[in-house]
Amino acid sequence: MKPIAREIDHRQLYRLPWSLPDNPIGWMEPTYACNFSCDGCYRLNVQDSHKPLDEVEGEVKRFLELRNVDGISIAGGDPLMHPDIVDIVRIIASNGIKPIINTNGALLTRELLRDLKQAGATGFTFHVDTTQNRPGVEAVCEMDLNDVRQEFAEMLAAEGGLACAFNSTIHEGTLGETPDLLAWAAEHIDIVHLMVFILFRTVSLSDDFDYIAGSTRLDTDLMPYTTTLPSDRNLTSRDVVEEIRKVHPEFSPCAYLNGSEDPSSLKWLMAGRIGTRGKIHGYVGPKFMELAQSFHHLKSGRYLAYSHPRVNRRARSMFFLSPFDSGLRGTATAYLRNILTNPQKMFGRLRYQSVMIIQPVDILEDGRQDMCDSCPDMTLWNGRLVWSCRMEELNLFGCWVHCIPRK
Repeated sequence: MKPIAREIDHRQLYRLPWSLPDNPIGWMEPTYACNFSCDGCYRLNVQDSHKPLDEVEGEVKRFLELRNVDGISIAGGDPLMHPDIVDIVRIIASNGIKPIINTNGALLTRELLRDLKQAGATGFTFHVDTTQNRPGVEAVCEMDLNDVRQEFAEMLAAEGGLACAFNSTIHEGTLGETPDLLAWAAEHIDIVHLMVFILFRTVSLSDDFDYIAGSTRLDTDLMPYTTTLPSDRNLTSRDVVEEIRKVHPEFSPCAYLNGSEDPSSLKWLMAGRIGTRGKIHGYVGPKFMELAQSFHHLKSGRYLAYSHPRVNRRARSMFFLSPFDSGLRGTATAYLRNILTNPQKMFGRLRYQSVMIIQPVDILEDGRQDMCDSCPDMTLWNGRLVWSCRMEELNLFGCWVHCIPRK
């Protein structure tokens, strides 16, 4: 197998300044119930697990005691399964925090969307990919689901004032489709504000490790994200970048979060690009992201999570930061060359779009688990902040699972 080139030097990127107590995002799960059963899901599907509103309100208050956040992702399960989802959004918004709904979208109607927006919802992240076996949709490849993605994006655009994001789980079978998904997002840069690729992870029950909770060796097939089958190699963010650059060689990340054990791992890898529908003029550089995060924190006391769509529509004004950022200078130059070939293009609206690649937990050879350092998706368990992707370990065993090498 061809070795993966490690051409991205994390030291040349902006290390996002997020920390455990000062982070743009929080993660809340008001229900563990879901109407789908996605391959590789980290959460057990528990019907009739809806939390009462007073418990949700208590979690919001506790969260804000522990973490300074700009927005709270409402997840699950699927949060639209909760009968009081509109009230949950209202509770979060009443605390001055942006509610962002993470959903597969199957239960979203225009009436519910309107109610959620009136309650204070500021954005949606739709999980749409081929791991879902989405009812009523035949999808052999990821591109077969673009009609579903476009329907959700157009629904939000028609309502107006809502950030629209999509995430897709990427494994070796779909890695080759990431350039096409990125091209689709570019075609809809006017209504799609963020594209997220989350790398598939399972725990292979091999003979390499014993899995220990406390002093007990575990039967880990109790975990939803374990498998007794040989697993594909775990992809990295660098693999995704290399695949994207086969078709889009200009793709240029600008910021990252490292691993808790490996400072060079790219756990959250972010890119920002400027363009019009179907035409990307270029990518912003590390200094732009540093200025954006620092200015927002200086102004509001919080790091920036989901921006309002009107911010994404003001990409032309971002060129004022070109003296500080080489990526913006290159983008501005490419844009000027483009309008010189056709001056009418200067009247088209420039837009900003984000791309994120998330690389979940990696088990190192010595058994250490490399988590996302300063992880944005921390949630609450018994009143303390924990990794949401591994909370099932706490639910089942009351403590974290440790990997002990047998050799």
